[in-house]
Amino acid sequence: MGKSTIRRGRFTYVHDVNGGPPEAIDVHHIFVSNTWCGMSHLCTYALLFAIPGFLLLHYPQDTLDAVTFWGFIFAGFLSWVSSRRQIKKAESVIIFAAFGVQLETMFKSGRTGRHFVPISKILKPVLVECVTPFSCYWSLSLIIRGEEELLPVFKGLYPPVKMLVPIWKALCVAIANGECNLTLDDSLPSGEMGA
Repeated sequence: MGKSTIRRGRFTYVHDVNGGPPEAIDVHHIFVSNTWCGMSHLCTYALLFAIPGFLLLHYPQDTLDAVTFWGFIFAGFLSWVSSRRQIKKAESVIIFAAFGVQLETMFKSGRTGRHFVPISKILKPVLVECVTPFSCYWSLSLIIRGEEELLPVFKGLYPPVKMLVPIWKALCVAIANGECNLTLDDSLPSGEMGA
């Protein structure tokens, strides 16, 4: 089986089935476009290097050299911390039908964070509408046996619901042994499919 791709705004969704029967390893990636990442980095660096400039304007002339030096050190440190935490490539969901689900996040630093959840611990995948004072977005989460809180599948990205639905369906099929007893029309309000 090949790859299928959905592009929407700054996000790209890629569904890839790796070797063997389709149910063996089912891989779902959500990528962020490089243009958005570049603009994000540019804004972050501009803000961080404005700190020494602000300090230069507000300190007396006799302490100017020390303030400038430490301002650049502080801005560089914040820039380094910021770049290590930003997501570079993607977040991925790898479904091993008989074993479990592995959640991966690749960071700009090259580090990859992995979290494996055994299939026996997952009760159900759910699509949740999250509302904050400034935004509203959809999130895909797992209900884990013995845990009080939901486990979000994508921790650093908020892709559109159109990209979350195929992953949700694949998780339903893997966890319920091929059955997905909820239809999309039952789980989402009308008009959300096009979002």
